[in-house]
Amino acid sequence: MKKNLMKKFVATGLVLTMVAGGGTAAFANGNDHGRGNNKSQFKKIEYNNFGNKGYHNVKVNNKTTININLNFKDMNGAQWALRYIASLANKGVFEGYEDGTFKPNDTVKRIDALAAAVRNMGLREQAESDAEKQTKLNFADAKSIPAWAVGYVAVALENDLFAEGDANVNPMGAADRLWATTLLVKSLGLEAEAKAKMNEHLTFKDANKIPAGSVGYIAVAIEKGLIDGFEDNTFRPNQPVTRAQLAALLDRTSNEQEEDESAGTLSALVANNVLTLTKGGVATPYTLHPDVFVWRDGVKVSPSALQVGDEVQLDAVNNVVTYIEVTKLAQQSNNATATSGTITAAVYNNEFTLTNSAGTSTKYTVGSNTVVYRDGVQVPAVSLQVGDVVSVQTTSNNQIIFNVTTLAQNNQAIDVIGLFNGTTFDVQGKIATISINNNGTVLYTVSPNVVISGDLSQLVPNQNKLVQVRGYNGKITQIEVK
Repeated sequence: MKKNLMKKFVATGLVLTMVAGGGTAAFANGNDHGRGNNKSQFKKIEYNNFGNKGYHNVKVNNKTTININLNFKDMNGAQWALRYIASLANKGVFEGYEDGTFKPNDTVKRIDALAAAVRNMGLREQAESDAEKQTKLNFADAKSIPAWAVGYVAVALENDLFAEGDANVNPMGAADRLWATTLLVKSLGLEAEAKAKMNEHLTFKDANKIPAGSVGYIAVAIEKGLIDGFEDNTFRPNQPVTRAQLAALLDRTSNEQEEDESAGTLSALVANNVLTLTKGGVATPYTLHPDVFVWRDGVKVSPSALQVGDEVQLDAVNNVVTYIEVTKLAQQSNNATATSGTITAAVYNNEFTLTNSAGTSTKYTVGSNTVVYRDGVQVPAVSLQVGDVVSVQTTSNNQIIFNVTTLAQNNQAIDVIGLFNGTTFDVQGKIATISINNNGTVLYTVSPNVVISGDLSQLVPNQNKLVQVRGYNGKITQIEVK
């Protein structure tokens, strides 16, 4: 059965106990197979309020408030796994720790991997139900299973994630690559396929270390693109899995579960914190969470870096988008052309200069077919500032879109109301500076294309006339006579 786009989360007081993470190989070598379909079924939660930067602060059943963090502070060396980790944390399958870390290079305990697999199957609510938590387990080491995990083990048993001969759970034991791969192939319901491939020949140099009864599981995992070997053509079945490696494997596993309905093509740049997605000719607007995680072209970016024509997939909570991944870049999907660079000369006479990374400068003319976005808002071209990093995109209908992907480093918005003191003019008779008294006299540089509103005849020095000026980087782009 297909799930709706807007995922529903299950979250309890145990939300911070499970995590996935680290390592140097993306469940082997870090290759990116792409993120397809996130299909975990999660219990409905609702926003309580927005917490600290990088957190989704949500309330479960009007009782428990939890933080889901997508911006971990210890990801150096594990950037390859960032999108997998963010995707799983966003879905409540694997989360980080209360101190804002993820510990990507820590190895994973079997009980943690087992619980994550159950969550990835959409069975978290069942596993955390009172009925399942009270299950009397028959494993020889049942007493060593943490109380919070009893329900997860019970649900795993009910869904054939254990072998018939398993007498122990070994909850605190390390999850190695062979065990974790077998577990997740079973979680996909592919055991029959695995058994049909038990006699396949694996080409890994250390294939002789893989038990005969496990060959089929590895073969299926490779066929489905869940895992890879290492660059030296080894599989290393007994190597413990790190949290980042398991995150990659889990996210790829979720790709195989069902077709996702959250995919579409960006038909307008993000503006006013709203993204417009088109699918089947129908355009749908989506509100973005203030700390939405955006993955584009192999890096985490701001929403403003998204381009018209990008094919994307979304995850959302209660119609608020928390995770965006670009699966195909705009220039690969609709023949649009795009360039980028830094503004090195501000707009003057409807022209500005953009310099690319190679040092080549290009002048652009602002015309009727031009759209400018800055800081997620459509603005007049005069709002572009020296130092802004801009993406210039020409769409298939010849519209030119200037999108500021990074604001000038020294950008500081100006919004001041004070008493008008005086102005100076340039050789063309345009206002060059304006002096405002607001608890002290301040002289501002005025843009040649400043927009002035109100009765200009009232701008007389020493008449105590109130004016409001707005702009960026010490340059006024708007003057309003009060």
